[in-house]
Amino acid sequence: MVYKTLSPKSALYPPYTVIEKSRQGILRSEADQVAGLVGLTDIELARILSMSVRNLHRLKPDDKLARDASERLLLLTNLLRHGLDVFDEDAETLAGWLRSPIRELTSQSPLYLLDTTTGFGLVDDVLGRIEHGIVG
Repeated sequence: MVYKTLSPKSALYPPYTVIEKSRQGILRSEADQVAGLVGLTDIELARILSMSVRNLHRLKPDDKLARDASERLLLLTNLLRHGLDVFDEDAETLAGWLRSPIRELTSQSPLYLLDTTTGFGLVDDVLGRIEHGIVG
């Protein structure tokens, strides 16, 4: 599978930027670009954005996502950027890790937890431990 690339550190959004950009709405086309970083399917992306696949498909590339979906997309972007940093820009390894059961996440895959904001935090914490060599 071919994965898209993201320039280093270009997608790190600080909290107030996440709030501002969420309120403005993120374009559907940007959601496709983020999903392409690790080959997320429309089913996976819709679940993360807390919307139905049907509603995701209805959006045109220049349509804006709702505030909540926009916020989740920005959180996903930050998480993927962190993951790419941790896995030395290897999108294929990150994609595999996201879909693998992780003991620290009660044997759930990181991707499975990304339907909640709490899940984003838990997955990001595990990436931080990997980054600092702390094995659980």
